[in-house]
Amino acid sequence: MNLRMWVAVTVLMVVLLGGAGSGRASEAESILEKTMSETLDTWRDGRYEQLFEQLAHRGKTSRETFVKKMRETTTRPACCWQKMENFKILDEKRNEATVYVKIGLERGADAAGSTTREFKLIHQEGVWKMQLADVFSIAGATAKKGGGAKKRHKKNNSPYQNEFK
Repeated sequence: MNLRMWVAVTVLMVVLLGGAGSGRASEAESILEKTMSETLDTWRDGRYEQLFEQLAHRGKTSRETFVKKMRETTTRPACCWQKMENFKILDEKRNEATVYVKIGLERGADAAGSTTREFKLIHQEGVWKMQLADVFSIAGATAKKGGGAKKRHKKNNSPYQNEFK
């Protein structure tokens, strides 16, 4: 084989092998993005019992407690193209992945906003799942049950204290 032929074959192999690797990354991104999108759709539709089943659970929150807290919040994921933007996988392992995404939110009748942050997805029961604590965090609910000692909080007189709650 002459030198030109060898260089051409080498370049072709690099291009083909490089393309195969990016296809797998793109496929992983597609699965993780689809999972988050479907979970946010379930939440937006108010199907909280089904949402509970779609989430990875770390803690002692019961289905009934979860549904009650989610019904009390006025925050919902936005619809359509505003629901998720700039989705990017930061790290992926066999049983967990970290993604970075901007999630559009609707808060009440006329208020809108968004949250841009990292989310950890867990691979359980053969599917990727968002974490329950992340959904509570976005919704403005808390994962902790009441009944413990109450803490006293200083009064905050800042005009911005409720701006992004």
